[in-house]
Amino acid sequence: MSLHAIVEAHKQGFAENLYPDSRTRTLVEETGGANIIFVKGNKFVTVKSPTILPSITRRSLEYVAEKYLGMEVEEREIPLTELPEFEEAGLCGTAAVISPVGMIVNGDKEIAFPSGMEKMGPKIQKLYDTLTGIQMGRIEAPEGWICRIK
Repeated sequence: MSLHAIVEAHKQGFAENLYPDSRTRTLVEETGGANIIFVKGNKFVTVKSPTILPSITRRSLEYVAEKYLGMEVEEREIPLTELPEFEEAGLCGTAAVISPVGMIVNGDKEIAFPSGMEKMGPKIQKLYDTLTGIQMGRIEAPEGWICRIK
């Protein structure tokens, strides 16, 4: 049953599904395989919910946004009605770090992000470049993030 929603999404031509909260169905939660992140102005916005996984990638991106890029970080409830106000969106997780989101379809409403369908928006791209730079040793890591194994 846990795969039913994504199978149906794929049948309809979508890459992923976005789950609303189970209580009111009015708030963004997460997708089937990743956390969702947003950018609005100089704010990096992530979902705060007791029902989603505490993603290490999401928490790392929050740190990078604030400490490396000087962005304001908000971890909060995100109403579905707020989605059109965001400039950029992405899915974050261990394997891909960040994958771009160009559009969210909610019933008959299409919410397109200015960054488009094919690439990350400039701020999410900078988040991706900075975090992967830390992972690859091109950018100095915060204290305790990297352990050398001999």
